[in-house]
Amino acid sequence: MLGLPAGIRACLFDVDGVLTETAIVHRAAWRRTFDAFLQEYPRLTPEQFAPFTDADYNAHVDGKPRKNGVRDFLASRGITLPEGSPSDPVDAATVEGVANRKNVLVLAELAEHGVTPYPGSLRYLVAVRAAGLRIAAVTASANGEQVIEAGGFTEFCEARIDGIVAERENLRGKPAPDPFLAGARALGVEASQAAVFEDAISGVQAGRAGGFGFVIGVNRVGQAAALREHGADIVVDDLAELLEASSAPGDHA
Repeated sequence: MLGLPAGIRACLFDVDGVLTETAIVHRAAWRRTFDAFLQEYPRLTPEQFAPFTDADYNAHVDGKPRKNGVRDFLASRGITLPEGSPSDPVDAATVEGVANRKNVLVLAELAEHGVTPYPGSLRYLVAVRAAGLRIAAVTASANGEQVIEAGGFTEFCEARIDGIVAERENLRGKPAPDPFLAGARALGVEASQAAVFEDAISGVQAGRAGGFGFVIGVNRVGQAAALREHGADIVVDDLAELLEASSAPGDHA
């Protein structure tokens, strides 16, 4: 019993915030990045200068490719930067420079705090594999491979679509469905045969836009209503809840 509709043949899991607690690490790194940038950037109004908040993270950054997060948050403050180049230093006032600063900080946070998997997610992965469903990890992070390995999930994942794959294959970032569609293709299933597991609003939007068979919102930060509003078929606080949910015989996988 996986709490999924009949006909689901594959599960596509976001990583940060769904399988691991690293969403906390990313949020801290983004806060340090943007607060430092806003302190250094000239001629800001008081509203523009306000510190980066959890609400900013959820609305503008969570689940998105790094550079999209930079553009979207700064646009919310009325700030537009030149794109720059991938080699820009971390103090450059460019999209690439700010993105590079965030990556340096998140790697430092991961080195200091490590990767903690959610026990309920591990239990669910074991059950999914035992049921014979296929599994892919889908994450916007360019550090997806390292996080999956450090979290102990490599053995479960038949495919990985991360930020490096997305850039190589020119996939649009969430809320576009491209990364999840790529995950379904990698597993050889149709979108209607796959379930998407996401903690980010942009991620559930991507699942709904892609026509996936089931979209599960994982409520880690108290935004259950927003996850439902933006496309989740069901919202749980932990994946283990799906194992414990009762259902009528024949209705669920």
